[in-house]
Amino acid sequence: MAGHSKWANIQHRKGRQDEKRGKAWTRVTREIIVAARAGGADVSMNPRLRLAIEKAKAVNMPADNIKRNVDKATGNLDGVNYEEIRYEGYGIGGVAVIVDCMTDNRVRTVADVRHAFSKHGGNLGTDGSVAFQFKHVGQFIFAPGANEDKIMEVALDAGAQDVITHDDGSIEVQSAAFDFEAVKNALEGADLQAAMAEVTMLAENTIELAGDDAIRMQKLLDVLEDLDDVQDVFHNAELN
Repeated sequence: MAGHSKWANIQHRKGRQDEKRGKAWTRVTREIIVAARAGGADVSMNPRLRLAIEKAKAVNMPADNIKRNVDKATGNLDGVNYEEIRYEGYGIGGVAVIVDCMTDNRVRTVADVRHAFSKHGGNLGTDGSVAFQFKHVGQFIFAPGANEDKIMEVALDAGAQDVITHDDGSIEVQSAAFDFEAVKNALEGADLQAAMAEVTMLAENTIELAGDDAIRMQKLLDVLEDLDDVQDVFHNAELN
């Protein structure tokens, strides 16, 4: 990865997420429902539901709302039946893009995603067209100035696969997706708070874009992220 822009890209992403707090409840509601339906309501046996509930608490969703969504998913209340769909495509300069959705209307969702790609200089691909360029990992990003030695010691002891210090001073920890929770608990237990911690699709290689190309690519990403049915957008662009 081109490390010089890592922290700037993370800060931009966090800023975009803060702007979209109104959508945050909708997204975490869908995650809770899908996670509970797939793995049951017992959080001790369902790590995906635990993570979804953590996300809900992070955006200040009340406990009653969380419980109601779990009940909807497990049949105790009537609710919408969401399905997960992944779309793959290309952005500016051949950038690989993955769009993860949860929807109750597949026809509407694919039309919205296809329109966003075509209107903003990209194109929707076929299943598997870009996914091979990503790996499913746990990722933690620490701000420049964080204690590198302590992070490395705690993370690697907890099962992390790699610790990377970027040119801008930010520190990135990567783990296998199934080790995310163990690494997260170890870091937090050592009073090491990541600026971002998530299970994500991480690009194996990146494409650097600058100037107008970077602006156009960011516009495409913003439009995709703003679609009602979109949960996450992953890409391999380094925007400078």
